[in-house]
Amino acid sequence: MACASAAQAGTAPGAVASFSVSAGGDGSHRTVQAAIDAAVAAGVPARIHVTAGTWRGVVDIPAGAPPIELVGDGAGRTVLVNDHFAARTNPTTGQPFGTFGSATVFVRGDDFRASRLTIANDAGPVGQAVALAVIGTRAAFEHVRLRGHQDTLYLQGRDSVSWFGDCEVEGTVDFIFGAGTALFERCRIRSLGDGYVTAAATPQGRAFGLVFRDCELTAAPGVRNVYLGRPWRDHARVAFLDSRLGGHILAAGWHDWNQPHRQASAFFAEAGNTGPGAGTDARAPWSHRLDPAQAATYTRDAILGDWRPYE
Repeated sequence: MACASAAQAGTAPGAVASFSVSAGGDGSHRTVQAAIDAAVAAGVPARIHVTAGTWRGVVDIPAGAPPIELVGDGAGRTVLVNDHFAARTNPTTGQPFGTFGSATVFVRGDDFRASRLTIANDAGPVGQAVALAVIGTRAAFEHVRLRGHQDTLYLQGRDSVSWFGDCEVEGTVDFIFGAGTALFERCRIRSLGDGYVTAAATPQGRAFGLVFRDCELTAAPGVRNVYLGRPWRDHARVAFLDSRLGGHILAAGWHDWNQPHRQASAFFAEAGNTGPGAGTDARAPWSHRLDPAQAATYTRDAILGDWRPYE
């Protein structure tokens, strides 16, 4: 059963409601969404333990939800998965799901956290098929695996800030993309096919977009032609810092999406990287190599402000 009922948790200021999800009936709920709905109804911060198993279906944390944390039994044991994709018809509307609507997990609320689980879209190589869509802000992920092909992780919220620590993200084309600001620390980024790691749409005037620090970029066997990124919109910003880049990263590093005018507005940067794909001599001439003083401005405080995920 749950460690504490929502009603009990709601009686004390600062209380945290606790729920558990188990298919066997020994938890407070049998589905992840049912536990989230109960947490929203309780109206207080909630911790939801999702036991080991494969949990198929859409998970939606609504806007206005209290802070919610999902905790699994390990990324290899607790799997949230669905198989919607952009071109599939939504039976509710009769229209295609579209890229945004294809997500397995939607994080619309603020102050969401997840750890020790996998979020996946197993539709396969069928075009855009999102695993995780982040719309709210201050979303934190620790020891989480994100699995998909095209468009795995959608940082959709223009004003969102996210943090990924010790996570794994895999995909093929534009598999980390969107307008949000995100810091990836000590993450493993794995390309399953030739393509592009990032497709940022950073709003004009933002100091940071997608920032990768102390990460490792690897690839599946036979994958040899991968760009670090391309600008989905003007003013895209991406930086790879102190990371190890595998030999699958192309010498040019960056692509302009066949939109030459974006070369002037995009800011694609590197500093302190190592590995066979880290050489910058043949990089796209409009990309940037940061000097030590410039690289030093990419601090957690500068990117995340006064937010301290998992502290």
